[in-house]
Amino acid sequence: MREFTSPPTFSVSEHENAVLTVFAHAESTPDRVMYARPEANGWVDVTAKDFAALVTGVAKGLIAHGVRPGDRVALLSSTRFEWSLLDYAIWATGAASVPVYDSSSPDQIRWIIADSGAVAAVVETPAHASSFEGDGIPYTLKHIFTIDEDAVGTLIKDGRSVDDSEVFKRVVALTAGDLASLVYTSGTTGRPKGCILTHRNFLSEVRALLAAPIGDVARPGNRVLTFLPLAHVLARAVSLAMFEAGATQAHWSDFGTVTGEFERFRPHTILGVPRVFEKVRDGAARKAASGGGLQKRIFDFAETTAVEYSRAQDNGGPGPLLALRRAVADKLVYARLRAALGGDCWWAISGGGALMPSLGHFFRGMGVPVYEGYGLTESTAAHCVNVPGAQKIGTVGRPLGGHGVRIAEDGEIELCGDVVFGGYWRNEHATREALHDGWFRTGDLGHLDDEGYLTVTGRKKDLLITAGGKNVSPGPLEDRLRSHTLVSQAVVVGDGRPFIGALLTVDPQEFDKWKAAHGRPADASVADLREDEELRAELQDAVDDANTTVSHTESIKRFVILDRDLTEADGELTATLKIKRPVVAERFAADIDALYRRT
Repeated sequence: MREFTSPPTFSVSEHENAVLTVFAHAESTPDRVMYARPEANGWVDVTAKDFAALVTGVAKGLIAHGVRPGDRVALLSSTRFEWSLLDYAIWATGAASVPVYDSSSPDQIRWIIADSGAVAAVVETPAHASSFEGDGIPYTLKHIFTIDEDAVGTLIKDGRSVDDSEVFKRVVALTAGDLASLVYTSGTTGRPKGCILTHRNFLSEVRALLAAPIGDVARPGNRVLTFLPLAHVLARAVSLAMFEAGATQAHWSDFGTVTGEFERFRPHTILGVPRVFEKVRDGAARKAASGGGLQKRIFDFAETTAVEYSRAQDNGGPGPLLALRRAVADKLVYARLRAALGGDCWWAISGGGALMPSLGHFFRGMGVPVYEGYGLTESTAAHCVNVPGAQKIGTVGRPLGGHGVRIAEDGEIELCGDVVFGGYWRNEHATREALHDGWFRTGDLGHLDDEGYLTVTGRKKDLLITAGGKNVSPGPLEDRLRSHTLVSQAVVVGDGRPFIGALLTVDPQEFDKWKAAHGRPADASVADLREDEELRAELQDAVDDANTTVSHTESIKRFVILDRDLTEADGELTATLKIKRPVVAERFAADIDALYRRT
């Protein structure tokens, strides 16, 4: 068993909590710009004093509606200024927030509300509010507020009769050990599990990030554009760290237009998932290709040079010729790419999935290093991170200050430290399986090198993580697909890929019936008809039906029909007919690749 623990770089006292910083900023630097709110003609500044007043006002409204210390309040919204405001306001009442992805299905939303026992919910749109209509609404839920229908203004108005002192009394009563948030993460059973995260967990994560070299960018006056879902613990933890340090934040929820906002807001750092950086690179490559042969050759030259230049930094440094090539490529390509990221970006951070090493070398070579990290909801986001001056591309870095990593005898990655969660809400069995002797079993496989850099090599369980950082449990989708008469086996794929796909096999007996009913030759094989429009249409119905059980980002976007069924005899199924995923992934690699090559 190999273990590496980084020396502590911070402390958290028992009487601290994550909301005190709101009022500390307002008192010490009232005019510091903490947020910039987007409007049609630009950005509107929100000072520390303004933000503290808003947090107090909204908290008073929640108190007026009966929210008490220890209660849970759900927060369902895309990334926007109000998300951060409401998160702090919920804390200021002494309650805990329960983030919910805005893409969640009604069934998922109701499960989280019921399991958490939320007494109130703040949602973004009337459509979100409609998810609570009909049967099955938890009896604990008393109030629903809608951001797009002026939830903030309504709460401030409703709280006017509550004295400010009630908020301050509740804030100072919160301790580091109190529940701050229930953050739900997908489990292998398909039912989300609530991770119990305390104020100590969040403060430990924030201070570990800020104490590391990567935290240098989070200084007062510097800018960060938050665009990942704040329901995801990674975006939320980094956002909290930026606020703690006094940097200026802006929010943007439209992933498709975020590159335009880079140029408008000019962030000093970018937090993304691998797909963000893939889009930047792929967009530049497509633009070059559309410009003709010369432009494509220039881009290819620049990309090759960037990768070689980056690799050379790990091997004694670039020679004069490579340095000259890099200078030429900088004028031709890199300068424009850096401008597309706003022009002021020091570096970027990537999490939520594996970043291809070649992409990491490309960005470092062009002058915007992407520091990859690793963590889970259960570790309050980043546990290990590559940092300036200590980066090994292809690894996820070393543990942050006060964090420990060890590799169990079976190769499983285990974590310890004050960022590790306290267990799963109302799920003692899952908690016992995950935590032992102060260590958290991640379910991931990996190895540590002699310097403490962690490399993640796989997963013990079948949980998929897309390139966009979405956790997807394939089992429920596969079960639903197999319920269709034509489907024999289904294998959901998408780990490290931009979206979820599926491999489907056709039941031999039902296939014979289908051919007869549709006038196809009796001797036609599945291989002959795998692109048949009517056959694909029927299987698309099965896919559409399965997708109703999950959110949009978890849904299957494309599928391929395999030319034969999976069998135990061929080693693709166990004796109990469970899928051997590594075997299937290797044997049908070409079919999987074809899913992601299609335009």
